[in-house]
Amino acid sequence: MTDTLPAPSTRQRALLAALRDCGDEMSGQQLHRSLAGGASAMGLATVYRNLRQLQQKGMVRCRHLPTGEALYAPVEQDRHHLTCVDCGETRPLDHCPIHGLSVPQDTQKDFELLFHTLEFFGLCQRCRDRQQLPS
Repeated sequence: MTDTLPAPSTRQRALLAALRDCGDEMSGQQLHRSLAGGASAMGLATVYRNLRQLQQKGMVRCRHLPTGEALYAPVEQDRHHLTCVDCGETRPLDHCPIHGLSVPQDTQKDFELLFHTLEFFGLCQRCRDRQQLPS
């Protein structure tokens, strides 16, 4: 028997709507600012708590930049990125390179898969050029 998670709360629905309307990833602080002054306004700690709960329900994914900043997006936005570890520039990939792969049943056993993330880290051309300049 599978436990079903409760439906998103009003606050969580407001966060999901803001993320979907943005069409891109947003930090918790950006979400907080986007809701400020409106009917869905909430404190920053409430934003982060609800984002975490949405992650646990498999409705929101989170990725961390080299700076430590966390960016959130609805899981239906299956985007993956190339990220420069020097300047932090992020470029989205045109498609998911692992789309269609599955985790073997014997590996996942009693583990319910919710979403995946994939990110490649490296140095962009500008940072490589800068690092090669003589001091």
